[in-house]
Amino acid sequence: MRYTMLQAKLHHARVTHAELEYEGSCAIDGLLLDRAGIRAYQQIHVYNVSNGERFVTYAIRAAEGSGIVSVNGAAARRAAPGDRLIVCAYCEVEERELARFRPTLVYLDERNRIRHVGDAIPVQVA
Repeated sequence: MRYTMLQAKLHHARVTHAELEYEGSCAIDGLLLDRAGIRAYQQIHVYNVSNGERFVTYAIRAAEGSGIVSVNGAAARRAAPGDRLIVCAYCEVEERELARFRPTLVYLDERNRIRHVGDAIPVQVA
């Protein structure tokens, strides 16, 4: 059996641009993509913490070290500069690989700089 698992997450990325007339996608600082293991043109799910919008698009590279997170095309109507996003990529994992599978979790500050990186989300308690 195969499971769809969280491959990578950019947690609390800040939208720097919303470009309605740009060809659809989400441009993300290349250093962030590399650290998370998200590839250019890979499908991503975007969850807007600021307004509750959720959408699927694909990642494209922005300049390395720029801090850019630009929501483009039709998706630009679902996010505005300053909004906080959770950007996720998923992968298929065989059941026999689950025991050693770990996602890459990249936590960002308000300037889209890496605060820390992890591979597990703490257990939620009441």
